[in-house]
Amino acid sequence: MSQKYNADEKGMYGRFGGAWIPEMLQPNIDNLKKVYLDIINTEKFQKEYLQLLKDYVGRPSPLYYAKRLSEKYNTNVYLKREDLNHTGAHKINNTLGQILLAKEMGKERIIAETGAGQHGVATATACALMGLKCVVYMGALDIERQAPNVARMKMLGAEVVAAKSGNQTLKDATNEALRDWICNPEDTFYIIGSVVGPHPYPDMVARFQSVISKEIKEQFKEKTGSEYPDYVVACVGGGSNASGTFYHFLDDEKVKLVAVEASGLGVDSGETAATIALGDVGIIHGSKTFLMQDDDGQIVEPYSISAGLDYPGIGPQHAHLKDTDRAIFLDATDQEALDFALEVTRLEGIIPALESAHAFVALNKLKLTKDDSVVITMSGRGDKDMGTYMDRFNLK
Repeated sequence: MSQKYNADEKGMYGRFGGAWIPEMLQPNIDNLKKVYLDIINTEKFQKEYLQLLKDYVGRPSPLYYAKRLSEKYNTNVYLKREDLNHTGAHKINNTLGQILLAKEMGKERIIAETGAGQHGVATATACALMGLKCVVYMGALDIERQAPNVARMKMLGAEVVAAKSGNQTLKDATNEALRDWICNPEDTFYIIGSVVGPHPYPDMVARFQSVISKEIKEQFKEKTGSEYPDYVVACVGGGSNASGTFYHFLDDEKVKLVAVEASGLGVDSGETAATIALGDVGIIHGSKTFLMQDDDGQIVEPYSISAGLDYPGIGPQHAHLKDTDRAIFLDATDQEALDFALEVTRLEGIIPALESAHAFVALNKLKLTKDDSVVITMSGRGDKDMGTYMDRFNLK
């Protein structure tokens, strides 16, 4: 585990991170900080968690050599197929870990926030598996544009609560979930879906998602004889799939870490979620990080066609990776992501989630050679986005 790029004992990644929270939330966070490492490092926990990843999630997910994409871009493209996990995305890696932790802590009610709905589905799935009550907060706008996932959550037995404040997306759902947790500290566990929020959440989520890069190293060595691709690439909103993709490569400077954020209608359009490109240091949801804000420190509402990437902040580890120049940050517009979604579908027969489609834009923006190897994490499958694809590609 990297000492340079991971959290210290106070949850700080360089100058970012920590737990900047109201006094009413302090007991919940202190209790979690006190026990999470002791529980997840036990042999009992690890045995049950790894068994679930294998038999329930279907891990390891494949590392697939994308032959036709490789030919088009004259390089070697591999796809880490998180879209093939149970529930269709990487989110299940984290929710299963946190649900086991919640059970060990004696919690009986689970709350979560969700943007694209994948974390909500994964949380509802884990709650159904474990027989726990589930409440998912989701922005009212996201409920409209991610209807298939809303239906899945309800079928799994979750209560879906619409967040109607702000621009009615992920930030607002997170606000509502935090309020719930403050009001229900005794029986409730809050499963955060990304590497955001107060310590210990960014560290905990990254640990559960680190299975992605662990498998990439093993699978890439099996295919090529080396553990080290030249580039590993992931989309980034809050940043959990990127943290999982980068985790075991953080200290391997020969591996370039590439994160692609959503620039919406363009970085300077006023309709964007390009936090790294535009953000300043601030505090959001209990974490010090880069944040889209105005001159008065008020949060600027983000925009992206992708419900999972329109977050006005970014995980503190990613802010630190930017600060130290360890990672390359690119951005992709709505149209660039849509173009790649169709291209990947037509070339490889794989329909990516809109979030994942942003990551592929790196193929156009990196200066790649025929000898380079690029691993792109396909964080989720595109069936949840078929409504958008049908509209944009005239498929009706």
